[in-house]
Amino acid sequence: MDLFTYQEEESPRAKLLADRMRPRTLDEYIGQEHIVGEGKLLRRAIQGDQVSSILLYGPPGCGKTTLAHIISLTTKGDFVKLNAVDASVKDVRDVIDRARSNKTLYGKKTILFLDEVHRFNTSRQDALLPAVEQGIIVFIGATTENPFHHVNGALLSRSTLFQLQALEERHALEAMRRALADAERGLGFMQLQADEDALDHIAAMAGGDIRRALNALELAAVTTPSQPDGTVQLTLEVAQESIRKPTIRADLSTQYDVLSAFHKSVRGSSDAALFWFLYAVERLGMDPMTFIRRLIVACSEDIGLANPQAMIQAVTAMDAYHKIGWPEAKYNIAQAILFAVESPKSNATAVAIGNVMSAIERAGNAEVPLHLRDTHYKGSAELGHEGYKYPHDYPGHYVKQQYLPDPIASKTFYHASEQGTEDRIKQNQQRRST
Repeated sequence: MDLFTYQEEESPRAKLLADRMRPRTLDEYIGQEHIVGEGKLLRRAIQGDQVSSILLYGPPGCGKTTLAHIISLTTKGDFVKLNAVDASVKDVRDVIDRARSNKTLYGKKTILFLDEVHRFNTSRQDALLPAVEQGIIVFIGATTENPFHHVNGALLSRSTLFQLQALEERHALEAMRRALADAERGLGFMQLQADEDALDHIAAMAGGDIRRALNALELAAVTTPSQPDGTVQLTLEVAQESIRKPTIRADLSTQYDVLSAFHKSVRGSSDAALFWFLYAVERLGMDPMTFIRRLIVACSEDIGLANPQAMIQAVTAMDAYHKIGWPEAKYNIAQAILFAVESPKSNATAVAIGNVMSAIERAGNAEVPLHLRDTHYKGSAELGHEGYKYPHDYPGHYVKQQYLPDPIASKTFYHASEQGTEDRIKQNQQRRST
């Protein structure tokens, strides 16, 4: 395919079913009603050939490339497709040079579709910026990775971000039924009879990826022998042979999201915390240590002195993992997770850290009070480094005295909660303040 064209092949049957059935209009497009439904901004822009620079962000198979394909068939301008895996800075500059000529000589716009834009490094993304800013090209980027992590901030700020959602089984079923009925582009020319449970299985295993569902349907259709009357029966057994396991995404953004879900679940749901941990390790192949480290942090950030034993459980689980490995250590880690979730919660430690950090910013250089300074050398008394009261010499092993620098001497950073063990600390703080 020429760099500056985006055309249909002369022989549609030579393509895979998923390519033959790729929607050509927004009416054929499946899903993403929240951005291309009737009256929505992107739909109006595509129909009016007024698409500005946009970023399409969503999981594989949700329709990003298909939207770009529809735009290519709708626009009166030049449409150029590049893949970030293969494209170089020179390729980008060639597109920009041609776009500049088209705009200057013919008043014709150029739309550049850059697939997998997250694979484009910073220098190559920078090459796009001047052309986007000057309106020489209309930029459309597609990515499965969080654009805030992988797309140049300047390029992101000059584009409208549209987040596409993962498609559901019903969408895959709709696409397969269209393919079975379409005699021109689909499988309607065959005498196919597909059992409902077969289609349901393919839709479930495809995990919302329409391309994967159609590829499996086509594989089942072309590899199943026909019956004497010429019909081809697609049964559940045939479907199970065509597609076996659901698609599991394990890109960096997904891993961050799952880890975030785990930590947030530690604050409120044993079931969810255990689910996200085992799902991440067993299905996504993530390192158990990633979750153990996060659990140890949570034991101070979200539990703290409300139950100090939670950290001991977490650190012990880490030690068990190092000594006996996976999968046996899953029991130790699961125990530590459940102990943490079911513990009383307090974020007083985290709040205290925040309070101290704010005080540090305001205090500037903190002078140590004279009575707290080092006295383990001859002559310290002459410098006034005296007056410290040794708490163990006083009733209750406590005595009031200044410990903080003068500007913040009266500040209180740590406010114990009434949760668990921390309630006793709170009572102790109140006694000391009287």
